[in-house]
Amino acid sequence: MDIEAAWQFPIEPPPVDWVAAVQSMLDRLDAVQVGNPKAADLKESRSPQGDRARWLAQVLWERGWRDPRTLAGWLSAEHYQPTGPEGFGSEMAQAIARLVLAHERGDRVAIWGDFDADGVTATAVLWDGLGQFFPQGDRLTYFVPDRLKESHGLSRSGLAALAAAGWQLIVTCDTGSTNLAELAIARDLGLEVIVTDHHSLPDQRPDLVALVNPRALPIDSPLASLSGVAVAYKLVEALYQALPTVPQQPLAALLDLVAIGLIADLVELRGDARYLAQVGLQHLQKTDRPGLQLLLERCKKTGDRPSDIAFGLGPRINAASRIYGDAHFCIELLTSRDRDRCRQLADQVEAANSRRKALQNDVLWRARSRLAAADWSTTAVIVLAEAGWPLGVLGLVAGQLVQEFNRPVVLLTLEGDMAKGSARSLPGLDFYEVLKQQTHLLDRFGGHPLAAGLALPVANLDLFTQALEREVRQRCPARSPQPITADLTVTVADLLLDRGRALFQALKWLEPCGMGNPAPRLLIRQVRFQNLQVRRLHLGSQKLRYLYTRFEIQDDSATEPFPGIWWDCLPEAIPKGSCDLVAELDFNARDKCYQLRPLAVRPADRPLVRDLAGTIPVWDYRQGLPAAELSSPTAMLWVDQCPTRWEDWQQIARQALDDQRPIALTYQPILEPSPDRTWQTLLGMAKYLSRTGQPVDRAVLSARLALSPQAIELGLNALAAIGLNPMEQDGHLRFQPQALDAMETEATTRSRAIAQFWAIVQEERFHHQYFATMPPAALQDLDPRLQPH
Repeated sequence: MDIEAAWQFPIEPPPVDWVAAVQSMLDRLDAVQVGNPKAADLKESRSPQGDRARWLAQVLWERGWRDPRTLAGWLSAEHYQPTGPEGFGSEMAQAIARLVLAHERGDRVAIWGDFDADGVTATAVLWDGLGQFFPQGDRLTYFVPDRLKESHGLSRSGLAALAAAGWQLIVTCDTGSTNLAELAIARDLGLEVIVTDHHSLPDQRPDLVALVNPRALPIDSPLASLSGVAVAYKLVEALYQALPTVPQQPLAALLDLVAIGLIADLVELRGDARYLAQVGLQHLQKTDRPGLQLLLERCKKTGDRPSDIAFGLGPRINAASRIYGDAHFCIELLTSRDRDRCRQLADQVEAANSRRKALQNDVLWRARSRLAAADWSTTAVIVLAEAGWPLGVLGLVAGQLVQEFNRPVVLLTLEGDMAKGSARSLPGLDFYEVLKQQTHLLDRFGGHPLAAGLALPVANLDLFTQALEREVRQRCPARSPQPITADLTVTVADLLLDRGRALFQALKWLEPCGMGNPAPRLLIRQVRFQNLQVRRLHLGSQKLRYLYTRFEIQDDSATEPFPGIWWDCLPEAIPKGSCDLVAELDFNARDKCYQLRPLAVRPADRPLVRDLAGTIPVWDYRQGLPAAELSSPTAMLWVDQCPTRWEDWQQIARQALDDQRPIALTYQPILEPSPDRTWQTLLGMAKYLSRTGQPVDRAVLSARLALSPQAIELGLNALAAIGLNPMEQDGHLRFQPQALDAMETEATTRSRAIAQFWAIVQEERFHHQYFATMPPAALQDLDPRLQPH
């Protein structure tokens, strides 16, 4: 049986002067933002002005805000000074110079996009934005890979087709940074390439016109967390500045698309990313795009909230390629002005989304059925495989199961003798590292600490599952569930102020919420559930059924109850008597009322834990030395070596919490050699050791090349394949050369061995860079008691 998650909550109010500062700021924002819906709604609210300041100040204080001077620009886009596209430096300048030249001499430009929501909206932004300078169809086109047949990124066949059709310049969006081989092919085909992207960077800059990627910027840059669509927007913005008399459409007309891609891609909304999401939502509410209007109608949203994108528009845009593979029609839907055509396309998207829901529900039901009899005392990781499971929804279902069972999940579909699928992990458990230990069982894999894709022979499934069990137990021997946290303690009387509107509008200043700024959670103590009613919602032609329970809660603070709705929950699961409830406050657009959406509930007699969020600050000095006014060096936990695993972060966090010392990050990213240079170094070392007869330890090779033991093992395999055979003697390695013509290994086997070493080196280099540039806010995923400063 699982260990019950601890409940952590704020127990002390913020300082009076902080509440007063927030109150003063809200008053100033009200005075100057007459047309701002947030300010107007709050001013019209029938709740006392002090309530909204108290509520908002409490949440901000719990999340580490201390300086009111920086708060206005965060709360209100009108008070934020955005960064211009020149913030990308010379790469943006080179991209614009080439686009200006293309405009002047009539070059033909092709947009290369991607099939997820960020990639689709980025393609739409470039199609509309560059379409102001290049006639669409004649001198401007777009290409998006098929999700079910192709992978992300550039492809040889696609490049060859564009070159054969006479296109001269390619502008990518949300893709292309690490497609080194394909970029070389493009050059050989006579194609010039501008890459706009936000994914990992290669070790060495490829030969191309420009590489516009925020990962090349300092981690504290306001542009550093932009998603693909936002980078594409910045490119268009720079072209508008370079050729101001050409465009007939205002640049701001693209902002509705930018908000969708930013929020759907789950990037950290800080700096310009938050600003663009804020202003983009304002434009989305009044969008004149027929396609977006029709999609909003179908999901019964207004476009004023991030959840309208996260749970309405985003899933529908993603569903197009998940079901059909081809996302081209989705870009047409977002950009066409033909309402009749958009209605046809919107129906097609809606059908895809209904099909996606049906497939996702079916896989989820099948997975739950198979897990019903699991022995959780002996199950550290969930691995399920079944023939016929649709590959496009496995990651979505895996994420649901992670939340439900508090374990990493691997879901696979069986296709012949291969198993392919997705993995999702828990915060603090780097599943990419876990998978990397099993490369000998995998055909391929890739991804990030919390999400990965993989493929392996079906014959290896049992060994793979057993190996994952051992690895996860070793890394998390006594893992407990993530704590149930709350930002604000309220009563039913607080909720009833203006029927929930007062509290909802006060907390709406925090939006858009997302990574690093989650939706606020409310703790309501000692409440009683009443009027429980089970309902079933039927949607679409697929006859989808959703179970939910309507309820009301009441406490001693009020004589009236407050309503709520709990999806996928039966009344039997709700404790009888007095309860503590953690929930989010939401607006039900269907019923036009404010409701609670529970996240956790338990009997009120259980002990609560003081919420320690924000008690240990994390100071980021990777871009400069500490300020002179800081306390003595011994009072800080200095981190001068870049961690490379989640477990390293956890050890640092535990030490800081045990010692009650702030964490200071002072390490600098290391410019690591490319896979080719790493292979040449290893090869040179092996040849020297072979010639001299000297032994070497694996640990020495690992330290010298900055690689994991698993990567060193693949490197040794590659050396053996080319005739430098490593032999183990007394715990040391010696290399014994063997002539290639005397070996039985074929050239393809040798090439494959070297390629496997290259692949793991490339992945590890990316992984090191990921941790080297990880924003401090991400540390809260490891322990909520850490607070970025």
